[in-house]
Amino acid sequence: MSSILGWLVATGIGCALFAWPFFAPGASVAAIAALAFGTFSALVLIEMGSRSLDVRSFALLAALSSIDAAARALLVTGIGGFSPIFLLILCAGYIFGAKYGFLVGASSLLVSAVVTGGIGPWLPYQLFAAGWVGAFAGLFADHRGHRPSWRDIAILAVIGVIAGYGFGIAMDIWDWTYYQSAPGLGFHAGMRLSLALSHFARFYVTTSFAWDSLRAGGNALMVIVLGAPVLIVLGRLKAQMSARIDRTSLGTGSPAQGGMPSQG
Repeated sequence: MSSILGWLVATGIGCALFAWPFFAPGASVAAIAALAFGTFSALVLIEMGSRSLDVRSFALLAALSSIDAAARALLVTGIGGFSPIFLLILCAGYIFGAKYGFLVGASSLLVSAVVTGGIGPWLPYQLFAAGWVGAFAGLFADHRGHRPSWRDIAILAVIGVIAGYGFGIAMDIWDWTYYQSAPGLGFHAGMRLSLALSHFARFYVTTSFAWDSLRAGGNALMVIVLGAPVLIVLGRLKAQMSARIDRTSLGTGSPAQGGMPSQG
């Protein structure tokens, strides 16, 4: 119960961070960053305390984040909005569940920012947006078979498309608040909701739709081309991490179960 409550609070904090610029446009960047990084650290500690994140699953988290950071370093600016960082985030969420998917997404962006020098006021928002990509893929983890089929690849490709646009829209919500002087596009404090939605829609179509379409299409293409082998490898790692060791065969008389990233 405490773990679920912690994740709900963390989700609320993430949503509050994206709403923050609307109500406090002059808020301290350092305060926002401290809140985001503190929330991420608290989630890791919660999962470790509940034993959902043991030594092996933490080591895998570090490995996946490092591989993703290296992949992004090879293509820092991406091709339009496309970035190779999302493949492992999507696959990890799909195999291990929403919680682990969030941690992989958030930690991948965090490590990548350090490696590529992409540390700035946007990073706290990227941390949550990428984490939500992994969590979204994890919502479908229970529908996955033991081995990836064409249906799994199709589902994950569709998830990749939705996540590609979702990530861009989430980041644009933060970015949009800086465009206050753009006529017909910008944000103004106190503007009515219908006008705000109209301005944001124009802003998104004008500045980001084509960019995000490349990300969405790139996610789907990566899943179609590389998704199956990645899912197989991660599935085998999950099976090994969740395997029971029959201690009776060793003369101890009781079974023990290794920790594993929990589903959901």
